[in-house]
Amino acid sequence: MPVPPARLLAASALTVAALVTVSGCLGSVPDRVARRVPGSPAAEQAPQASPGAKPALTQAQARAALITEADLGAPWGPTEGIATWRDGLLKAVTNVPECQRLLDALYADELLGEPSGTSAVTSLDDGDDQAQLRYRVAAHRRADAERSLTWLRTLPGACTQFTAATTVAGLQSVQVSEIQLPQVGDDRQGLRVTLTGQANEDEQPTILTMDVAVVLAGDDAIVLTDGALGELPADATRQALEVGVQRLAQIRERGRALA
Repeated sequence: MPVPPARLLAASALTVAALVTVSGCLGSVPDRVARRVPGSPAAEQAPQASPGAKPALTQAQARAALITEADLGAPWGPTEGIATWRDGLLKAVTNVPECQRLLDALYADELLGEPSGTSAVTSLDDGDDQAQLRYRVAAHRRADAERSLTWLRTLPGACTQFTAATTVAGLQSVQVSEIQLPQVGDDRQGLRVTLTGQANEDEQPTILTMDVAVVLAGDDAIVLTDGALGELPADATRQALEVGVQRLAQIRERGRALA
């Protein structure tokens, strides 16, 4: 049966009204919803993750990148606890602000400040030389790490020699000089810090020698301190850095291949 013209007009009016209503609703959809609609301008303009972006260092990667006693050989072994000289000598006070900052950073084991992400640390002892080596792998914002590295480079000049007072070991004469590090990583800085105590007439002066090394590799950093009362074990700093930086690079490369 033919549909009366009046009904056709009514149906057309309803259809137009419905289309206008739907169009108005779409026009008021929030941007966060519109971005999910395939083909919408918002979806096409949404920022995409860079395919070459370097993934953040994971806890497993940081731990795997640490050196071990096997990397250094005998007489290095697992640590038996915090070295006695850390509290006795590094917990010190001086009236030179930049040098105080160095002492505080050495005592807290934070030469680059707080890591921005994952961090793993290990300590090894050399019983023959009464030495302790602390080795940290951590994620740091590159700009922050570079500023800290710039500061470290000023210390052989700003803190060439100064006096620091300790609670346990009395006054210490402190010297800071630069040491050469192996050409590893993207950037690096090495320091030697020597603390010499004032001796009594019948005693030899106590001498703490510390090698300090910082290596930047992308957004990761390696911080090493190697200290001993007397002479430092030969080549421990160089060997630890050469092995450790290569290991970190290999672990990073495997991580990118699996991503």
